[in-house]
Amino acid sequence: MDNEPLYAWWRLLSSLLLMTMGSAGMYSVTVILPHLQADFEITRSAASLPYTLTMIGFGLGGVLMGRLADRVGIIIPLAIGSLGCGAGFILAGLSSGYLQFILAQSVLIGTLGAAATFAPLVADTTRWFTRRRGFALAICMSGNYFSGALWPPVMQRLIEQSGWRTMYIYMGILCLLVCLPLLWMYRRPAPTHNTTPGAVPQSPRKTRFRDEIARSNPENPLGMRPATLQALLCLAGVACCVAMAMPQVHIVAYCGDLGFGLARGAEMLSVMLAMGIISRLLSGWVSDHIGGLRTLLLGSALQSIALLMFLNASGLVSLYVVAALFGLFQGGIVPAYALIIREYFGPHEAGGRIGIVLMATLLGMALGGWLAGILYDLSGSYYAAFLNGIGWNLLNICIVLFLLMRARGWGRLQLKIG
Repeated sequence: MDNEPLYAWWRLLSSLLLMTMGSAGMYSVTVILPHLQADFEITRSAASLPYTLTMIGFGLGGVLMGRLADRVGIIIPLAIGSLGCGAGFILAGLSSGYLQFILAQSVLIGTLGAAATFAPLVADTTRWFTRRRGFALAICMSGNYFSGALWPPVMQRLIEQSGWRTMYIYMGILCLLVCLPLLWMYRRPAPTHNTTPGAVPQSPRKTRFRDEIARSNPENPLGMRPATLQALLCLAGVACCVAMAMPQVHIVAYCGDLGFGLARGAEMLSVMLAMGIISRLLSGWVSDHIGGLRTLLLGSALQSIALLMFLNASGLVSLYVVAALFGLFQGGIVPAYALIIREYFGPHEAGGRIGIVLMATLLGMALGGWLAGILYDLSGSYYAAFLNGIGWNLLNICIVLFLLMRARGWGRLQLKIG
């Protein structure tokens, strides 16, 4: 921000805290997965279903909340999200049946709660920052990983002391106490001075990606219809996140199956997502220099390497190492999609378009977690699930390579015409 830099950074800090609280429901359901299976006497794939439905609700709710924020401002979606998250945790903890738990988890925590503290906050951040937009996005979206690093060990400790239902009730109360007061920080409307689609940071040193963005036409991005580019980004988002979901959703249960205990699995998930914070911050800095598409390609390629390493990691130490590397490699993938949208589309449609592409990544997480559970039930191990993730990751790489070739080719064409 040029006119209010200090307020923009304070607003960003509030977004980080809100996302840290709002995303807790994504990880709580992975921590309690073995307890759900035992409590409700269901299969591993059925115990994975609440996570899948939560992510679907998270994605669909992100589109709705993003468009709502575009129309009426961000305060109302954030208020809905704060109340939905708090009420969802409490009602899920009080649920007497599997269906009641699914409804509270997927509708209140996912569709209304977590969704409102994700896509609208990401879109809001893109409006307040121009020169350091990639880095600011990385900070904002690190809230998702801060949540994953912070809450699983805390939740596991509360479960050991009081049970998973009491843990859920405590989390609901905490969400209400933390999130509602933070809404005060969003009283000011977003600035309107940055209305140039594809605006890029000012720098004395030009780079190729900035030239490509500058020549991009938001009505014909990369020589495509806007809907075509959006669809390709959504497909890429689904593919990379199907791969990403396998370790994130099932690492706790995987450690339990290997005999290391559920507490070690919760710690491993925390380590994975803590490294993801570092990855997101580094990737944000990198993306300001090489652009969103190249950052996405780098993260996706490294994620494939980490998934291959999981196939040969069966000891406790090796699993900790690979989990840390997986978090370090893939943390910058999802923020890159939001940056790509702002590079090739205008700020007036940021909330809706970012919500759509983030919905695709969340659908990928939902599909990946569910497929891994099915493959486990069919084969009795997670080996096939890791191979499935690698295949989807290769599809993501192919799409991103295609878009990069289009970016370079379209940039040269526009330069000749100009």
